[in-house]
Amino acid sequence: MLKHNSYFEGKVQSLGFERHGRRQTSGVIEAGEFHFDTDGAERMTVVSGELWVRPTGTAEWRAYPAGTAFEVAAKSGFDVRAQAPAAYLCEFL
Repeated sequence: MLKHNSYFEGKVQSLGFERHGRRQTSGVIEAGEFHFDTDGAERMTVVSGELWVRPTGTAEWRAYPAGTAFEVAAKSGFDVRAQAPAAYLCEFL
């Protein structure tokens, strides 16, 4: 079953699904800067475009172009910034 998620007045949208017993979402982020908190650990793969990421508690932003991925620990969070629309795949670990 697909689940539609919309955040930040529709500027971040995703479709949630399950594959091989693991939850995942596939989504798009409009240009802008957003903060996400995590309950469980996540792996984010940038599918199209580029995302800049700053994990909670750090000062440095790091670029992730299409084809790269980053992981976020459980019970933490991250800031994400896109200069143009970008697509991602989020796997809940």
